[in-house]
Amino acid sequence: MLIEGKDITYRYTGEPDPVFSQLCFSIRGPGFISLFGLSGTGKSTLARIISKEIIPERGTLNIQHGLTILYSHNAERLPGWCTVGEHIQRVSTKGSDTLFRELVRELAVEAIMESRFRELSMGQKNRVNLLRYLLQDFDVLIGDEILSNVDEPTRNHILGTIKHYFPTKTFLYISHNALEVVRFSKQILVLPVNTGSAHRRMISMPGLDLAKEDYQPHGLQQRVMQLLQAATGHEPVEAVANHGSTGTGVLEAV
Repeated sequence: MLIEGKDITYRYTGEPDPVFSQLCFSIRGPGFISLFGLSGTGKSTLARIISKEIIPERGTLNIQHGLTILYSHNAERLPGWCTVGEHIQRVSTKGSDTLFRELVRELAVEAIMESRFRELSMGQKNRVNLLRYLLQDFDVLIGDEILSNVDEPTRNHILGTIKHYFPTKTFLYISHNALEVVRFSKQILVLPVNTGSAHRRMISMPGLDLAKEDYQPHGLQQRVMQLLQAATGHEPVEAVANHGSTGTGVLEAV
C-alpha cells in the first residue's frame, strides 16, 4: 500500500507564508506509522491533505487505487441524542459484533456504553471516538492526537491492542509523545521546525515497532534523542539499530 506526496505546497487563506512548500513524503503500509513534529509544523494540515479534507495549493498526492482513508482527531464529538453504545453499533461495519465486544473490553469502555457523550470525561471521549473508527471499514486510519487525554499506561495498552487486532491495516498516528512514537512505530515521518524557509525536508526514521507494553526496550532513549534532534531541525545523525536487529538504521530525507 502506498501514499505518496510530491512537491506538496499548502497555504492557509490570508497567510503570507505556506505551512510547507514542495514537501515530499512516502507512506508504505501496512503497519503503525507515526507523523511527528513540534507544534505548528503542519502535522494536522498534512493529515487533512492525505485524507482529502483539504486540497494542496500545488503538488500531487498519489494514493493507491481503492484505499479507504479515515481521519479522526481529538476534538470530535458523538451525537447527543443517543447513547454511546447505540451510536457505535449504528456506524459499525456489519458482522463486527465479536470485534465490538473485544475492543470494548480492551479499551475499557464497558461501563459507559449506556452513557451520553456529554457525560464522559475527556479520556473516555477519546477512547469511544477511537472505538467507533476501529469498527468501521478502513485501510488507513489517521489518528490526530486521538489519545491525548488518556493516561500513559492505558494509552500504551491501546496502541498495543491496535497493532494486535489490525496487523493488515495502516495507522498514521500523530502524537507529541516521543516515547510512544518510538516504541510502537515501524516508521516515523518527522516534520522538522521551519528554520527560515518553508521548503523543508521530511525526515524518515525507523521506530522500535513494539507489539507489547515494554517500557524500557533496548535503544529507546537513544532513538528518542535522535527523533527530537530531527524534529528540532538539527542535522540527522546515525540511528541506533532496530530493536531485535543487528543492522543499523539511518535517518533518511525524503
